Amino acid sequence: MKDLVLIPARGGSKGIPGKNIKPLKGKPLIYYTLDAASSVESFKNICVSTDSDEIIRVVREYGMNVPFKRPDYLATDAAESYEVILHAIDFYEQRGMQYDRVVLLQPTSPFRTGTHIRQALALYQSGLDMVVSVRIAHANPYFNLFEENTEGFLTRSKSGSFTRRQDCPVVYEYNGAIYVMNVQSLKKEPHTKFSKIRKYVMTDKDSLDIDTTFDWIIAEAILSGSSAI
Repeated sequence: MKDLVLIPARGGSKGIPGKNIKPLKGKPLIYYTLDAASSVESFKNICVSTDSDEIIRVVREYGMNVPFKRPDYLATDAAESYEVILHAIDFYEQRGMQYDRVVLLQPTSPFRTGTHIRQALALYQSGLDMVVSVRIAHANPYFNLFEENTEGFLTRSKSGSFTRRQDCPVVYEYNGAIYVMNVQSLKKEPHTKFSKIRKYVMTDKDSLDIDTTFDWIIAEAILSGSSAI
């Protein structure tokens, strides 16, 4: 199968300004994802979709071409990732390049490696909509996740008679690191509505998604080999 590795890297970041190219332990954050992607796929099949001239400059310094600058309407806070994905697919198809799968790699997952990507790809089978990376969720809807009912009281999100968390069914959460998506499925509906999905489980450390300053501190501590982590 032919894969397009897509790395969405918008310039705006409210939590950590310039996050995608901010140096993490000596190199721009996005370089960790470029390292992982380029260990799996050739540069010509890796696309960084960005609206930022500065990100384009940093990616080119890495040695990789940026085939287009993302249009402004796909660079707002309201823009959906699905639209960004379709824009990239259409860009390549108009140039005669057809892909079977899109491998979406967010640049905020510095501990996702080429090995993780290859393992996720190996789980993909014909007929699937997506293989997605997950981690085992720390909270469980059968035990310690609650919703407020119409009377204002907390009730468990899912009913069950479990008295120990260890006895509850295992639940998973997307970690944002890897999405292997069927292009034909994407042309029918957004990936958020896919039903034929397989999981690829990653550890808590490898699942770290940098969204806040606290996440950044944790990532730096891990890379520094801190014994407190």
